[in-house]
Amino acid sequence: MGGGAMGLAAAATLLSGPAAGARTNPSSLKFRQPPHRISDTHQIASGYRADVLIGWGDAVVAGTPAHDLENQTAAAQSGQFGTNNDFIGYLPLPTESRQSAHGLLCVNHEYANAELMWPGLTRSDKFEKMTAAMAAVEMAAHGHSVIEVKRHAGRWSVTSDSRFARRITATTPIRISGPAAGHARLKTAADTTGKQALGTINNCAGGVTPWGTVLIAEENFHGYFTGDPEGTPEAMNHARMGLKGRPWYAWGRFDARFDVSREPREPNRFGWIVEIDPYDPNAVPVKRTALGRFKHEGANVALDISGRAVAYTGDDQANEYLYKFVSKDRMEPARRDANRRLLDKGTLFVARFDSDGTLIWLPLTWGTAPLDQANGFASQADVLIETRRAADLLGATPMDRPEDVEANPVNGRVYVMLTNNTRRDFGDDGANPRGPNPHGHVLEIIPPGAEGEGANNSVGHASPQASWRILLKAGDPSAAHDAEYHPATAEFGSWLAAPDNCAFDNHGRLWIATDQGSKQRRNNIPDGLYGCDVAGPGRALPRLLFACPKGAEMCGPAFTPDNTTLFCAVQHPGEGSTFDAPSTRWPDFDPRRPPRAGVVAITRPDGKPIGE
Repeated sequence: MGGGAMGLAAAATLLSGPAAGARTNPSSLKFRQPPHRISDTHQIASGYRADVLIGWGDAVVAGTPAHDLENQTAAAQSGQFGTNNDFIGYLPLPTESRQSAHGLLCVNHEYANAELMWPGLTRSDKFEKMTAAMAAVEMAAHGHSVIEVKRHAGRWSVTSDSRFARRITATTPIRISGPAAGHARLKTAADTTGKQALGTINNCAGGVTPWGTVLIAEENFHGYFTGDPEGTPEAMNHARMGLKGRPWYAWGRFDARFDVSREPREPNRFGWIVEIDPYDPNAVPVKRTALGRFKHEGANVALDISGRAVAYTGDDQANEYLYKFVSKDRMEPARRDANRRLLDKGTLFVARFDSDGTLIWLPLTWGTAPLDQANGFASQADVLIETRRAADLLGATPMDRPEDVEANPVNGRVYVMLTNNTRRDFGDDGANPRGPNPHGHVLEIIPPGAEGEGANNSVGHASPQASWRILLKAGDPSAAHDAEYHPATAEFGSWLAAPDNCAFDNHGRLWIATDQGSKQRRNNIPDGLYGCDVAGPGRALPRLLFACPKGAEMCGPAFTPDNTTLFCAVQHPGEGSTFDAPSTRWPDFDPRRPPRAGVVAITRPDGKPIGE
């Protein structure tokens, strides 16, 4: 499709203000929205219920001691739910007839706010006051949790003695596979093979594969390393990934692998996509190097018409790129073990968005200029370890922080959450239509075969070319934000800022989770979950279903197969405050406890699907 972004936006009847005389809500979502204002607690649409299912410190593994805030230990935290939950994947239990009422929840734990975990700390002094024991708790609070959940009489609960229950932390052994496995640049004193990493960190979003595994991302790993990166053989590589020797955590004082002056190659073992089999608690997680190394937001797999797996993934930093990986082999539905090797062989691509509405996928393949010896790439492993630099050389399009990227299961189109970018180092280019862009936008990619409404049986996700257009530009349509939504948004919807994670229901409606970060107070709206039609008369009209408590961002989200439950993650409630003086005490509202990140199950008391 041609015509450029502005022509396509006009064709979708997006306007920057309310339509005069609008009387009926054109959205397919008819629920009554909660107040669009910041509150100490969460808010939910009328006729819906939001139950807190599990939170930081609650038991995951059977036999784990109760959460003791005055005596936290790494051993206890390694069996407890981690903090700052982000990605959620729901996987039904295959032998269970009621698959939307009994399954596994797979939940990421992105990072730790020490000032909200222990008394006496502030954001400015927590580094100096950190002890080895506290750092070990932080490491154990990272990673991933697998829990078994069941719905009975309309309410969800965690199975306390589940054989599937599992914690993966910053110290869990993880196998490295794919083209970079065993390369000299991944070898350390502790692992001379370059094939056995220890732990996974800063696990942001992720995805569930068609063969029933979970992919989790390693995002801002640069903030964990102390030492002098400029004095290492990896100086240029470390600089491109943002390592400056000014870490967010004190781990490098207690663990040599987080000090680049002592272990200069350890950072190369992070920044990958990790595959986990939640159905087998003994399966070793695997870092899939074929998907490239950068600050992954997540990875979501769609099947191409040929049967090959296509994983979409964004590099969540201002002015970075959008990628996809196309497997060499086809998925075989009857051979799950074989499918678990699909992500080791294939081609990684990076996106170039042309102003005429065309998207070109550029292959990141070693041996062809400029990805060759002349530019310091001696193998495909080097290309993958330095994916960002390789993409620079190919002329990929810088983006406004590409976060979640997912294919719509109904129309086959791919939706990219571009959170914001106030540090533009490039001009307006259509796909990034305004700069600076403090509120973000949502991009719609149309692969071959997905041009018609409801088309998803013959989509060419592996195609080297696609079309693109803007679905919406976030911001307040009544202010000078250059926002673009459906013209009835001001009357029947709610404006949003900083689209981050997303999900789709069985109707193909887009559900957008937001993360305004420090801009939440300035925008004076909560982060939350917004439903949005992508076709029909309600296209690009976002409606607020759930609003987070103060300081929190909305993550997840994940539907059960029948859409009767929507799981969401409330991350870092009270962020910006401290254990001693929290801005909220969600979800317990106990004066003895700080706020806790947690997972919420959204349902309807009448049992009907969400949004119906």
